Amino acid sequence: MTVGVLALQGDFREHAQVLRTLGADVVLVRRPEELARVDGLVIPGGESSVMDKLARAFGLADPLRAAVRAGLPVYGTCAGLIMLADTVVDGIRGQESIGGLDISVRRNAFGSQTQSFETDLDVPVLGEAPVHAVFIRAPVVDTVGPQATALARLADGRCVAVEQGRLLGTSFHPEITGEHRFHEYFLSTVAAARFLG
Repeated sequence: MTVGVLALQGDFREHAQVLRTLGADVVLVRRPEELARVDGLVIPGGESSVMDKLARAFGLADPLRAAVRAGLPVYGTCAGLIMLADTVVDGIRGQESIGGLDISVRRNAFGSQTQSFETDLDVPVLGEAPVHAVFIRAPVVDTVGPQATALARLADGRCVAVEQGRLLGTSFHPEITGEHRFHEYFLSTVAAARFLG
């Protein structure tokens, strides 16, 4: 299968490496014609407002929205989660999201880069072993709408992983910890989508 990684800004190289390790053909997506070639897409961590501006500047914003509406499997981590949220509670002026996930998110919910942290999360859909998660200037899911499902929560109850149909989002960065189960889970969604057409 061919999986794209949105390569406008952020840690797209790390995602590409994980996906290649798992056997996917990877396309770095910067233009609409590259997006049209992929069976699934990863939107990496980075700065969501910059990604939004660049997606519009490169003519990718509307094709991304159309692809999500058409059922393209998409996995967003950190800033990617913000890009997939229907509502960004504290976006900067003029910031837009692609949407698709029936959630509201809050940017930099855990504070500055110096307040980054690591923790283990229970993620039942990935098995019994906890997921070691790294949060770097991470968003949090403020509300999970009726169409979306929370996959993981912190000990205080805040949602940090969510899915809805073929869309998956995490507040944290599994691509930098050697934790590949979220990518494997996403690739299974991509494979099922290819089979179903």
